[in-house]
Amino acid sequence: DLTECFQNTVLVWFPCVYLWLLAPFYALKLYCHDCGCIRISTLCTAKTVILLISLSLPLSPQVLAICIIQLERIRGCRSSVFLFLFWVLVVVCSLVPLRAKIQLAMYEGITTDIVRYTTFFSYFSLQLAQLFLCFVLNLHTQYVIAVPLRLVVKGYRTPLEAGDLWNLREEDTSDKILSDLEEEWTTECMSSLSACLTRQEKTMVAAVALGTRLPDQAQILRKLQKEQSSGFCLLRTLARNLGPYFLTGTMCIIFHDFFMFAIPQVLSLLLGFMNEEDAPLWKGYFYATLMFLLSCLQSLFNHQYMYTCFTVGMRVKTAVMGLVYRKSLVINSASRRTCTVGEIVNLVSADTQKLMDFVVYFNAVWLAPIEIALCLFFLWQHLGPSALAGIATVILIFPLNGFIAKKRSKLQVQMKFMDGRIKLMNEILNGIKILKFYAWEKAFLEQVLGYREKELKALKKSQILYSISIASFNSSTFLVCIAFAMFGVYVLIDDKNVLDAQKVFVSMALINILKTPLSQLPFAMSTTMQRGNMSGFFQWFLSPLFLCFSMFFSDGEGVLIDNGTFSWTKEGPPCLKRINVRVPQGSLVAVVGHVGSGKSSLLSAMLGETEKRSGSVSIKGSVAYVPQQAWIQNATVQDNVTFGREKQKTWYQRVLDACALLPDLEILPAGDSTEIGEKGLNLSGGQKQRVSLARAVYRKADVYLLDDPLSAVDAHVGQHIFDKVIGPKGVLRDKTRVLVTHGMSFLPQADLILVLVDGEITESGSYQELLSRHGAFADFIHTFASNDRKESVTETPMSEIDEEPVPEDLGKLMEVDKARTGRVSLEEELIFDSTDCLSFLPQVRLEMYMEYFKTIGMAFIIPIVFLYAFQQGASLAYNYWLSLWADEPIVNGTQVDTDMKLAVYGALGFAQGIAIFGTTVAISVGGIIASRHLHMDLLKNVLHSPMSFFETTPSGNLLNRFAKEIDAIDCMIPDGLKMMLGYLFKLMEVCIIVMLATPFAAVVILPLAILYAFVQSFYVATSCQLRRLESVSRSPIYTHFNETVQGASVIRAFGEQHRFIVQANKRVDFNQTSYFPRFVATRWLAVNLEFVGNGVVLAAAILSVMGKDTLSPGIVGLAVSHSLQVTGILSWIVRSWTDVENNIVSVERVKEYADTAKEAVWTVEGSSLPLAWPQTGTIEFQDYGLQYRKGLDWALKGITLKIQEREKVGIVGRTGAGKSSLALGIFRILEAAKGAIYIDGVNIAEIGLHDLRSRITIIPQDPVLFSGSLRMNLDPFDTYTDEEIWSSLELAHLKNFVSNLPDKLNYECSEGGENLSLGQRQLVCLARALLRKTKILVLDEATAAVDLETDTLIQSTIRQQFEDCTVLTIAHRLNTIMDYTRVIVMDKGHISEMDSPTNLISNRGQFYHMCREAGLV
Repeated sequence: DLTECFQNTVLVWFPCVYLWLLAPFYALKLYCHDCGCIRISTLCTAKTVILLISLSLPLSPQVLAICIIQLERIRGCRSSVFLFLFWVLVVVCSLVPLRAKIQLAMYEGITTDIVRYTTFFSYFSLQLAQLFLCFVLNLHTQYVIAVPLRLVVKGYRTPLEAGDLWNLREEDTSDKILSDLEEEWTTECMSSLSACLTRQEKTMVAAVALGTRLPDQAQILRKLQKEQSSGFCLLRTLARNLGPYFLTGTMCIIFHDFFMFAIPQVLSLLLGFMNEEDAPLWKGYFYATLMFLLSCLQSLFNHQYMYTCFTVGMRVKTAVMGLVYRKSLVINSASRRTCTVGEIVNLVSADTQKLMDFVVYFNAVWLAPIEIALCLFFLWQHLGPSALAGIATVILIFPLNGFIAKKRSKLQVQMKFMDGRIKLMNEILNGIKILKFYAWEKAFLEQVLGYREKELKALKKSQILYSISIASFNSSTFLVCIAFAMFGVYVLIDDKNVLDAQKVFVSMALINILKTPLSQLPFAMSTTMQRGNMSGFFQWFLSPLFLCFSMFFSDGEGVLIDNGTFSWTKEGPPCLKRINVRVPQGSLVAVVGHVGSGKSSLLSAMLGETEKRSGSVSIKGSVAYVPQQAWIQNATVQDNVTFGREKQKTWYQRVLDACALLPDLEILPAGDSTEIGEKGLNLSGGQKQRVSLARAVYRKADVYLLDDPLSAVDAHVGQHIFDKVIGPKGVLRDKTRVLVTHGMSFLPQADLILVLVDGEITESGSYQELLSRHGAFADFIHTFASNDRKESVTETPMSEIDEEPVPEDLGKLMEVDKARTGRVSLEEELIFDSTDCLSFLPQVRLEMYMEYFKTIGMAFIIPIVFLYAFQQGASLAYNYWLSLWADEPIVNGTQVDTDMKLAVYGALGFAQGIAIFGTTVAISVGGIIASRHLHMDLLKNVLHSPMSFFETTPSGNLLNRFAKEIDAIDCMIPDGLKMMLGYLFKLMEVCIIVMLATPFAAVVILPLAILYAFVQSFYVATSCQLRRLESVSRSPIYTHFNETVQGASVIRAFGEQHRFIVQANKRVDFNQTSYFPRFVATRWLAVNLEFVGNGVVLAAAILSVMGKDTLSPGIVGLAVSHSLQVTGILSWIVRSWTDVENNIVSVERVKEYADTAKEAVWTVEGSSLPLAWPQTGTIEFQDYGLQYRKGLDWALKGITLKIQEREKVGIVGRTGAGKSSLALGIFRILEAAKGAIYIDGVNIAEIGLHDLRSRITIIPQDPVLFSGSLRMNLDPFDTYTDEEIWSSLELAHLKNFVSNLPDKLNYECSEGGENLSLGQRQLVCLARALLRKTKILVLDEATAAVDLETDTLIQSTIRQQFEDCTVLTIAHRLNTIMDYTRVIVMDKGHISEMDSPTNLISNRGQFYHMCREAGLV
């Protein structure tokens, strides 16, 4: 006990000194942060009145406290941590004098100095009242009682909408978090670099002294990268930025621990009171009430800590997502090839969530050892040296769990397999059209399932190890192990050592406390290590080494490259060598060369997208860039053209006219307000290219870099665009233009022509200069100029513009599609999805549970329930056995049969351990079975969906299903079920024990249970909707990320990074607006329910005191010590139930696509189709009609046509005429609305899709490659030999190129084939067709991206190799079909003309006019 002098000086003055010293600094903070005056409230009045009453009492710093309360009100501060900590200190320091006063009063009587006692007790009561007002009704109320209550009630009554959610606080917004963090991150990275360079300089000095070779810059950078890869750099930055706020939460958990350890001491006093026969009853009631108060304070501090952790976690997520997004905007080409879009999406979905979880467990790393030490100290006080047996047990079990944790961390390869699966799924979704055309779904399905099986195998091993860990360490079994060791040693070392109720149940309460830090410690350590590795990956991705090489601006020439050598990677071979280019301002420069000669690389070098090995690059003024493959945003046509600039009506119309877009806008359903789908899915290739060009023209930049924008459009459209936009009389005539082209007719009008061969400029000069040199260029011109005459004989009327689109209603986004798929504003999407989906209805939730359990199977569920009942029965038995032991009468200072009692106790504990292991393994295995089936169903449902499904469903939504939702089904649901079932059965055990001891407790427990169920049902309705709102608002983030990464070079060239960052911030903030109320509502529920649990503690304690005469100390100890667990149990039930409720929605979201429309079957069972079908290749259309959707106009109507074997047919027509529809009909991408198509006399509607698609071949307009080997891209089923593949490459003019690759056929193509040029990708698609060599070949303008020489070679290859095949060509370049057997001219869905080209020209019809416009007649 502390001396009276110490109590009256140090304990009184310590809180006062805290207030007096820190008050000036706090006042200064309030002065600097004025949030506006708050009117005087009842709460403020109550606090002031209590302080005024206590002014009469001695040593009260109340005057200063009153001043601070009023200053806070004037400056708009609603809650005060400063004053709250002061009142906590006052109350804590008063507890020691309070105990002393009570003991003195009991010894001397209260009448000896009634005035002093009354004054002290009054003062202490006022202090408690202030603490209560300051904390419960001021600090905590705002997010635990008042605000969430309104939201929860509203969510219970009506479906929540986006407008019902609160706005994010300024400190939680992306702008605020990232502006602070970016500065810190840059400083941190630069300090690492300078430290590394300093160490490098020392090494250099030593190396010079020793005469060795100096390390080069690459080594310095490698060392820096190695240093950063540890991940601590990122964590340090986050800690500096978010640490101060996190520390306030840490203070709360320390106070929580203080109250947690005080409770067993009060329990000891209560059991001591039960043993004293003549003890006054008021002491019992006092101890019972004190235990209740301490439990309430423990709950409040715990949830204040959790609130802080979740807030910090949310800010970490915002910060990391923001940094990753910014990085994806500046990532260079080499890095872009090492981390794919799928990996980046996984980085911002699953990995950021796990980083958030890490924040919650971080404090356990250092706090758990302190808690363990304190537990063992108090146990030593009760059991003496026997407590060491408990320490020995912990030490023995630790290595086992260390070993398990190490094994589990090795099994984190599961994440690697998951990354691979998501990456592959992203590519499948991007290239789904090719998979459909080539019937490759099965091959890719097998690849995805291969990754999935490896992922589940690793997950299964990890879960079994986790089950061993739980059975030995994280549960009641562990508590039994320690108790068994300590009690066993205690009773065996000395017969006089007896186990009474006080020793047993206080020790059990302490061991129960010990269980939490011991279970958290290994988990927290392994989580910290995993997150360290993860933050290493984040940091590797975010490190400055990935920064894109910037453009340099000059005041001289338009574009200047001086002796430049460039490569795509630091280590790779140069793609451009000895480049010297001087482009005068305002001139037109044409860049020509064969496929793969480096034309696009030259533009990339000018943009700073490549690694510069030597030389210099400079550009004068602003830049606009048109890439070879048009990048189109998921936005309106107008938004794509204006691209963030204000609309200037006159200039806008002029740009649309020059880019030949006005006729297209007349066709589109909403004109320039038509929403373009992802990647421009409802526009044709030519329309996309012209929108891309219009975007650049609208910009009014100084320098235009145009990467072959005319290849995807028809000849006369190309001529129109050249004349009106690019040429000497176009709108860009005064601008600097660098044009990559294969069109010979444009070259005479260029001021300068650069000829590229194998990455070097072999010739340069004007058109006439190059011709006069009689070099390779002159020979090339003489050979091919005649094939490429594009001089218009007459002015092309704009309405006659012909160019092949995907027909205008393919993927046209109807209102219903917009609502269903999210092609609307974020707010509209969120409002629709939240109101349309009925997941918050109980019967719907029940259906989801039934679906999940049905997938697991009853064979697993029945044993699981039985094992849970068995384990809890064993727990109840050994606890009751312990209470009987404690009540055993003491004979001659000892107890009898201690050996037998100990053996029974140990056996019951062991039986429970076995049951726990069984339940956790069974649930894990059941979860994996469900997960496997659900993923398989999702994958099959998606791959069996028709093309229209992919055209109206954003890929972000689908990726979210395969990443986040499947991850939730893999891990979150089984873990939540384990926890929820475990704690539900534990709660039943506690209620049985309390009612066994005091049957009258049923009167209290029953209403509390009803209240619990009522509050829980209120919350669950709201929680599910908040989870749905959050899920729905998450998909647009991934879609935007996906879009940004693919268009990063365009965004950079236009300097639009800031605008895109603002858009990304809005999406992230919108998502967090749904996330924040969800965790606040969870805390609201947890606090309210823990107060219900504390009511059980109060009831058990009060009823025990009332029944003192009839109850034994053992049964009281059992009841009260178990009731103390209720708050923790309820907290975990809430957390696990919430997790399960929220994550079970993932089952619904995964099953969602089971009900969408599906294609016909891939293969028909027992089909009599001959293996060699089709043998001749005849195609017959019989009154064939096609609609894109019911209710829309006919895309094809009444087509009757017969194509003979070996016939070569060209298909031409205007925009929307139905050219592509014919091809889509042949491949059954769209099913016939009427009529039929017969191939070799077989109705294609009666055979399987794969039987059809694998026997005919298409070379599509957009060449799509997948990441993987070149061989896999040519032959995913491994059905052809290497010789056959090399032969097809030779015929496709790729043999030389592939032979020079380092790995030849095993050369790894990057995502989308980005490490090959567009022309090379087109040739790979040709090689695929040559390899399949089917009787029917469809070409969809397959040579648009190659130069004329290669085009001529390809056309001759097709004529020779497919001589005995039927060939259908959808043509842009009319000269490619002039020697065909027949030409079909399509118009508005029907055939307007059909004959040989010669006859059609002589008839002077529609085809004649088209040829005349193209300069062919």
